[in-house]
Amino acid sequence: MYRTTDVATDRWGIKSLAPISDEQFELWQTLIEARTGMTIGAARRSFLETNLAIRMREIGLNDYEAYYEQLMAGPVAEREWAILVDRLTVQETSFFRHPSSFALVRQHISELMLRDPARKGVNLWSVGCSTGEEPYSLAMQTDVQLAELRRAKAYFGVTATDISLPTLGRARTGIYGDRRLHNVPSAWKEKYFKPVAGGRKEWQVTDELKRRVAFVQLNIMELDKAPLAGLDVIFCQNVLIYFRRFRKRDILTNLAVRLAPGGLLVVGLGEATDWAHPWLERVDYPDTMAFRRKS
Repeated sequence: MYRTTDVATDRWGIKSLAPISDEQFELWQTLIEARTGMTIGAARRSFLETNLAIRMREIGLNDYEAYYEQLMAGPVAEREWAILVDRLTVQETSFFRHPSSFALVRQHISELMLRDPARKGVNLWSVGCSTGEEPYSLAMQTDVQLAELRRAKAYFGVTATDISLPTLGRARTGIYGDRRLHNVPSAWKEKYFKPVAGGRKEWQVTDELKRRVAFVQLNIMELDKAPLAGLDVIFCQNVLIYFRRFRKRDILTNLAVRLAPGGLLVVGLGEATDWAHPWLERVDYPDTMAFRRKS
């Protein structure tokens, strides 16, 4: 690998990075895929280069190799890797993104509760939860739904996992700008959020709703280490699009075996078109890709 010694100078007199070389790009591709499973294709080369450059500038480096070596060993390697992963993996998200998938979850939970009047609870899992909008959406919807079904005393909980520790920290805090809540019904906003003091148009998730959601760090490549089983709902949307086909299959299979009989797996449209599992059957629902574990 060649060192990035040729650097330009911006208008403030600060050195800026030269474009990443093909050799360097391949090296970073290999490292990121080995550690996270995520592939950075040629179309996302500028995305990788920009995020590396921003972080390297923040810590005063102008050499791709020096930064690579810093991530591989030394006292700051683990912390620095966590920061970089946060930059590379946080995806755009919102409350109640893809409404038809949430509608299917609602229908599924209604069927579970009506089929078994003695059922004591519902367990949900948000895979790749990012900054928390998805698991909090699932928690709000389930809380309202159980009250409507007159099963408010039934327990429910949402496990929310992500690889990025900084992202999980923001999710646990649960503070969102006013615009981020545009998909949240007004009555739900009043019930599940409280205004943040200070004059800014920000809202924080209530402690009561937070208690329903457990945020946990988990690399999706290490699902075999996750002590999760018997899930009624697994929500895994917009997570698998950056993984190679064989990795998608492994991830989906690992998720499938964690469903309870009759449990529902919801994935993003087009993320599992060529995948099947003998325990699961495809659910026919508009604008949604989902599977149900056979009873």
